Amino acid sequence: LPLVTIDGEDARDFDDAVWAAPDEDKANPGGYRLTVAIADVAHYVRPGDPLDQEARKRGNSVYFPDRAIPMLPEQLSNDLCSLRPDEDRACLACHMTIDHRGEVVAWRFTRALMRSRARLTYTRAQAARDGVTDEQTAGLLEPVIAPLYGAFELLLAARRKRGTIELELPERKIVFNPDGTPKTIEPRSRLASHMLIEEMMIAANVAAARTIHDAKRPGLYRVHDKPDPSKLEALAQF
Repeated sequence: LPLVTIDGEDARDFDDAVWAAPDEDKANPGGYRLTVAIADVAHYVRPGDPLDQEARKRGNSVYFPDRAIPMLPEQLSNDLCSLRPDEDRACLACHMTIDHRGEVVAWRFTRALMRSRARLTYTRAQAARDGVTDEQTAGLLEPVIAPLYGAFELLLAARRKRGTIELELPERKIVFNPDGTPKTIEPRSRLASHMLIEEMMIAANVAAARTIHDAKRPGLYRVHDKPDPSKLEALAQF
């Protein structure tokens, strides 16, 4: 599959790749097939081994504006577990079928070996979608980028129909001088390409949660309770 990664210009590792295509099944007119591939860290880090023990001590990776302290060694986080273009990588793939309403009607998980077709950025993917292509994205627009946006638009329409909350809050980035001191703080643009990756990752996460639930296996779920009415009123007045 011509999977691609879409990340920020300053991304150091690439955790997930995506692919979409119109569903050729006549029983699903207007639908899409979607694959989200995630770096298979568990292929390298086994329970109880030294890598796992050190990761438990660290708890998480720490991200700073100009650097990161990874939970796992950089040979894994920035190399073997990074879905770099034109290199074979172990992954866990979620294959989903979306109907014309944007509902995920079928899904399955597989372990796989993948090779990313391209390392795209949010700005390049969005520019290509808007008709401004470069040497690489010109060849990817019709077979790869356009179908991704087609599947995204269905997922987004389904989200809005459900009435989910959309918090489009401004994000900032720190620009540094060559000597490492902060120079300016600038707004980071929010593009449809950002939302595309978010929607596809959410769809894969929901499929994973449903799989765990259907198998009656224990799992951790992120559950957002209904907001407090008084806090809603205060927010509305604010």
